[in-house]
Amino acid sequence: MAYSLGDSQNSLTRLVIINLTVFISIALCKAYFFFFYQDTAQIEQIFRQQILQWFALPGQMGQWLYRPWTLLSAPFTNVGVWMILGNMLWLWSFGFIFQDLSGSRKIVAVYLYGGLAGGLAYGITSLLLGEAAGTGVFYGAGPSVMAIAIATTMLSPYYRLFPQLMGGFPLWILTVVYFLLSIATRPLEQPLSYIPLLAGATMGFLFMQLIRMGYDLSEWISRVFDWANTLFDPDKPKNRKPSIRDTQFYKATRKPYDKKPKLTQDRIDALLDKIHHHGIDALTQEEKDFLERASQSNP
Repeated sequence: MAYSLGDSQNSLTRLVIINLTVFISIALCKAYFFFFYQDTAQIEQIFRQQILQWFALPGQMGQWLYRPWTLLSAPFTNVGVWMILGNMLWLWSFGFIFQDLSGSRKIVAVYLYGGLAGGLAYGITSLLLGEAAGTGVFYGAGPSVMAIAIATTMLSPYYRLFPQLMGGFPLWILTVVYFLLSIATRPLEQPLSYIPLLAGATMGFLFMQLIRMGYDLSEWISRVFDWANTLFDPDKPKNRKPSIRDTQFYKATRKPYDKKPKLTQDRIDALLDKIHHHGIDALTQEEKDFLERASQSNP
């Protein structure tokens, strides 16, 4: 199923928009400091202390209790033009295929699970390394994109890319290239730089394995998003118990009571006298029906 860019069901577009919105917001905050400081190093330090810490996941797991929302905000926080550009290009490349093959209800879950796995791996590694880990923070869409890349490859490893060019090449080759580039461009002596990526890849693999076993980890996330989308929708269906009035009353196909005046000779004489003086057009419909019933009962 193909999704257009403005399709309300295009979850991939929503992920890209959220990433770009966070990136632009952070970039504007950083640009603000240039009006007050001239030293680039000082600006970078102030930016990390006053702005970035509210979006990035702290390296010390003990600080997570004070900023728990960073578990969700960190995968959407990209600092620097090259980081946002690279992550969004790879996200769109793999996400487009994944959404086209599996629909729009799973890609958000894979993205969030990948980011959560990357954040947890970062925190555990920092805890194990102790003082050697320093006081860094975790941010970036890398682990989330890696999870989508692995999940997409497991879904259809031989999906043909650019088939019009000599038959194209299978998807798994692109995934290998992406994986090697992501790991090779990071210093191997710093495990915190690449372990979150490996955690994201592992999560993408586990997600698809559980799908094959009949366990869909995206269902509860989809229900939460459905609830959020309809929370302020005035046209949403009302999930309420039908009232007694709706179920017991006003369901009959005929009138519950049909008023029929009693046939009496005095009433007939009065209506005949009215016709004599004013004509038959002076009678109401009820009076005409009364006379018709009287004529049928007295042939």
